[in-house]
Amino acid sequence: MRDVLGWRKKFGVLGPSTNTIVQPDFEAMRPVGVTNHYSRIWTPDAQAVSNESFRAGANTIADNVLDAVKSVMTAKPDYLVMGMSAVTFFDGAKGAATFQEKVEGVSGVKLSMGSKACAEALGVYGGVKRISILSPYWPVMNTEVARYFGDMGFTVVRDIPLQCRSWTNIAEQTTATLRDALRKLDGDDIDAIVQVGTNLSMVRLAAAAEMWLGKPVIAINTATYWHALRANGINDKIEGLGRLLEEF
Repeated sequence: MRDVLGWRKKFGVLGPSTNTIVQPDFEAMRPVGVTNHYSRIWTPDAQAVSNESFRAGANTIADNVLDAVKSVMTAKPDYLVMGMSAVTFFDGAKGAATFQEKVEGVSGVKLSMGSKACAEALGVYGGVKRISILSPYWPVMNTEVARYFGDMGFTVVRDIPLQCRSWTNIAEQTTATLRDALRKLDGDDIDAIVQVGTNLSMVRLAAAAEMWLGKPVIAINTATYWHALRANGINDKIEGLGRLLEEF
């Protein structure tokens, strides 16, 4: 028998306890018959984040992921969706694969995560080789993001780390700040822009930016949920949230 609301699929969603953007974003993309069951990864709201402390803080989140996995699995989800991006970029493609294998080994179900989802999203647009990166991170983490995309065959031409001062401060970045960053990242020498950091509110702005920049602008929350839907054979086209969900 199937769950009466999640009769197509039940997704277990994993995200930091400080994250206020992933949950509403994923709900906005959820088709009828799919349900999202959010499990919070315990995360102290690190203050005065710096280049030196960023990875240590992200490692704390990574250390608590499996507890959140075990918790959400009591709801018997069919699939997991990672609503935290930094840990999925650590140590390039090899590190990402190791992380995915660990989560899938504990849960017994498959996982969609931001790093792999963004790479696959870039692939479906076609012809994308050179990209720019926008993140709420510090430069030390953007280096990890660039390393991952390099491993996947893309060239990161430039990047902007917004250097947010706390985990909750990421969700406080305004549309004006993000719009200005997109303009600085754009240029004739890039094929697409990728935004990482799941607590940045970028889903609708990225969709709009695709129209005025005339190239793919991929928000990591959109890419991750798109990947989860398509991996489960759910091909509904969702309007108003960018070409990825509308066309592919």
